[in-house]
Amino acid sequence: MSMKGNVALVTGASRGIGAAVAKALAAEGAAVAVNYFGSEAAAKAVVAEIQAAGGRALAVRADARDRAQVEAMAATVQAELGPIGILVLNAAVSFPMKGFLEYPWEAFEAKVLGEMGAAFHGCRAVVPQMLARKKGAIIAITSGLARNPGWGFSAHSAAKAALEGFVRALAFELGPMGIRVNAVAPGLTLTDATANLPEKNKQAAAEHTPLRRNGQAEDIAEAVVGVLRAGFVTGATIPVNGGGYVF
Repeated sequence: MSMKGNVALVTGASRGIGAAVAKALAAEGAAVAVNYFGSEAAAKAVVAEIQAAGGRALAVRADARDRAQVEAMAATVQAELGPIGILVLNAAVSFPMKGFLEYPWEAFEAKVLGEMGAAFHGCRAVVPQMLARKKGAIIAITSGLARNPGWGFSAHSAAKAALEGFVRALAFELGPMGIRVNAVAPGLTLTDATANLPEKNKQAAAEHTPLRRNGQAEDIAEAVVGVLRAGFVTGATIPVNGGGYVF
């Protein structure tokens, strides 16, 4: 799949993995819509960096969990940049790290439904644009914790596992229509989302990894680009964890 001349929408793209993915897609020639919810200044900084490098980009605000906002966002992107051919589902829902016996149902429910709502609404808003052209690609950013859980991550693991199941179902249904659907599952990646993780935890993760380091946001972005280029890959979850575990 060529990214040059294509239009990509990346949710949760104002920072971290989403920002790195947006920049990588722009570097490959795609026009990129940088979705944000609360971080307007950061999103506009990503857009400015893309534009300074000669690319096309647009910052667009929407709560990825809200159907009406997502539909309005998709319409805006189509009007401003053109039909969306690439959708990267990166928007994340925060969650408390607690053991299961202390975990409040309300927080668990918000995490799982929020993640799935963001994926569902994003696909429902964008897939019709892909169907009209009989081609497109969707990539969901999941997590290695979906298959290799850790203490305190029950809600996160459940949400990401559900997202991977959703990816496989969409790949089966949308493949005959020219649309590929895949997931990229990062291991421990050094972004602001993991900034408060104790240093000893990061070091332990790096030592457990054959490549002896933690991931960077750019590592995930490179994997996204690679999956987009691989035109005969769909329904797959690609682990990006330096070999820390295999699927």
